[in-house]
Amino acid sequence: MLRVGLTGGIGSGKTTVAHIFESLGIPVFYADEVAKKLMTEDPALVTAIQEKFGSDAYKNGQLNKELIASLIFSDQKKLDWLNQLIHPATIQAGNRWFEEQKAPYAVREAALLFESGADRGLDYVIGVSAPLLTRLERVIKRDGATAEAVKQRMNHQLDEETRNGKCNFILHNDNNQPLLSQVLALDKKLRAISNEPAQA
Repeated sequence: MLRVGLTGGIGSGKTTVAHIFESLGIPVFYADEVAKKLMTEDPALVTAIQEKFGSDAYKNGQLNKELIASLIFSDQKKLDWLNQLIHPATIQAGNRWFEEQKAPYAVREAALLFESGADRGLDYVIGVSAPLLTRLERVIKRDGATAEAVKQRMNHQLDEETRNGKCNFILHNDNNQPLLSQVLALDKKLRAISNEPAQA
């Protein structure tokens, strides 16, 4: 079974692509969702986060996402600390998940795939690409965020050119090229590759 990464900048539409893969019967590991779950359910992580950010880091047993976001996106050291805490745990969870899958290929979806080192051990990586302005407009509409807040989050991700240069396949979600047909073609290609005999 192939291990495939799926990444893209905020607002690129990688979650939409992930849902298309799921509709085709391909299992998807959503790294960001798993990370949030671990930050709520893993006692060691919860303790570390409370010690770092205070008791207000959790409300009624749930992570206070607004508070954490306001703290980490304005302080690079706090963001780095949290990433170093969460990324290894999430990567380990993803590796265990991959071992349980039976499909021709399975997908690990992660915004910070390269930044976190989660690309190591993957056979291929798919990048979802969209123009900066398009991504900005999508996130403002989706999250009700200000342009400044979205740009701040973008600044903590790899730039589009660098990220795309690390990917094996690029899907263009620019509102000009139909996304579904691109995903279908790539699904066909990955299924064919997964059936190829190993190279001698």
